Amino acid sequence: MTRDVTFGLWYDFRNPEPWKRPFSRLYDDYLDQIAQAESQGFGSVWLTEHHFCDDGYTPSPLVLAAAIGARTKTMRIGTNLMILPLHNPIRIAEDAATLSLLTGGRFDLGVGIGYRDDEFRAFGRELKFRPSLMEEAIEIIRRAWDGRPIDFEGKRFSVGHQKISPQPETAPRLLLGGMSEPAIDRAARIGDGFLSTGGIGQDMYVAALERHGKQADGAIIAGHWAIIAPDPAAEAERVGPHVLYQANEYIRWGAFGPPETTPLFPDAKAAIENGLYELWDADMAVDKLGALLDAYPQIRDIHFWAQFPGEPLEQGQRRLDYIAEKVLPRLRA
Repeated sequence: MTRDVTFGLWYDFRNPEPWKRPFSRLYDDYLDQIAQAESQGFGSVWLTEHHFCDDGYTPSPLVLAAAIGARTKTMRIGTNLMILPLHNPIRIAEDAATLSLLTGGRFDLGVGIGYRDDEFRAFGRELKFRPSLMEEAIEIIRRAWDGRPIDFEGKRFSVGHQKISPQPETAPRLLLGGMSEPAIDRAARIGDGFLSTGGIGQDMYVAALERHGKQADGAIIAGHWAIIAPDPAAEAERVGPHVLYQANEYIRWGAFGPPETTPLFPDAKAAIENGLYELWDADMAVDKLGALLDAYPQIRDIHFWAQFPGEPLEQGQRRLDYIAEKVLPRLRA
């Protein structure tokens, strides 16, 4: 049933008030957790990106990816996702190539189009140019990894007869995320896979693959928002404040629509019941994830939030231990 599906973890390294602790300790703790998770059977780790956040939401995922690569042996390391229009594509191509070499080809570059205007303004970009910034950057990165002179002239970027060095011995997969139909169509058209969030857009992606004649090339990397624990209701009480913080921060930023017209969740119960979160015990997780894999043979990876913002390390670790012991072996049976 599970084909070559990998089960992994998702991190944003947020450190919000009132739960704040020294960032050096948070990084150390999470790196230790990731190394342990590899030994427990988790096969991937995914990092995300934002900037100018008071809670330290990961601004430098590629630096963290290198640190994780040094602490692991087999775990795939990916970004879900980086905001590609903010970056110089040559710089990203070089850094991703270096990461691939450092990790023995275990790195995947997942990118998205972004949505926060203050990030774009700070990086000297304009939101209205996101589609062309995205498509041109992907073309430049692919040329750079192919070892050919880049020779690219577009609306947003101009690159001459340069080659990057060193070349990746294994080119990273270039995965594209998004929730809108144009973004999902772009993932099917020019990506090596689709980064889905909470199941949003998987049907559209499969349809887009068919439309572009790429059914055999499709891959879904599923960022799942399930909270898996022996007593889901009790776990919801424990993680409630952290889940509410996470959900409402995304709403304030405009991740799920214009923030002025998208209401905040009034409490944790509403966030869990009406957001992307799902509460499962092991039996439910095996049933639900098995059905998901049967419905979408394109799925290659399913990963879950390892730690909600600000929650104690031990609390998230208990969920990981439970998943490793009670869920993963049954899905792989």
